[in-house]
Amino acid sequence: MTARQARVWLPVTALVALLVLGGLALTGRDDDTRPAAARPGPAASTTPAATGSAPPVLVPGRPGEPAATHDGARVRNAAPPRFNGLDVWYVRMMIPHHQQALEMATLAPDRAADPRVRAVADRIRAAQGPEVGLLRAWLSTRDLPAEVTGHDHATMRGMQSAEAMRQLAAARGAAFDSLFVRMMTAHHQGAVVMSTDLLKVGADQAMQEFANAVAVEQSAEIVRMRALLTR
Repeated sequence: MTARQARVWLPVTALVALLVLGGLALTGRDDDTRPAAARPGPAASTTPAATGSAPPVLVPGRPGEPAATHDGARVRNAAPPRFNGLDVWYVRMMIPHHQQALEMATLAPDRAADPRVRAVADRIRAAQGPEVGLLRAWLSTRDLPAEVTGHDHATMRGMQSAEAMRQLAAARGAAFDSLFVRMMTAHHQGAVVMSTDLLKVGADQAMQEFANAVAVEQSAEIVRMRALLTR
């Protein structure tokens, strides 16, 4: 090779070398500057993404208690039954219990001397008559019979004996007023205890509200009736 040829090929050789080195450098560059979708990476996982937890649920408290917020999944998986055996027992017992109160109250218009006693009896009939219908409907919608075979209703709290009921029916005037107030007070006290007990162990929300109403209203009526005896 002549000196002139060497002067021509040296720049060409240098240019080729630069092009080769540049290509190698480009091949080894980090791909971070490319869009994320274009970057190579591990194969996408075939496992479905974990679903988030269920939204929180506001759970009503028992009557008189505040509501509480619980995890939705736990509430769904651990939901209490709609009613339990104690709800059913309370309803079945409260029907004849109310019926006796209605029987006593029905005697007042023709026998009571004090108009306030007649007013108490009127309130009892107005409240407990529809409540008996509500209790029967509660059982009917659940295909449950109202009768309890072999149970002596006279043993329930507050229930008055057959002899006491005969004495009340035979009384008139002030004697009726005094006997009615004493018997109905004891009868209401029994209903309050039964209802308060259900609030501790029942599961049905409707019966919780019913029992709470009975306990509150009949407790207030006991106070009114006791005031009649002191005047």
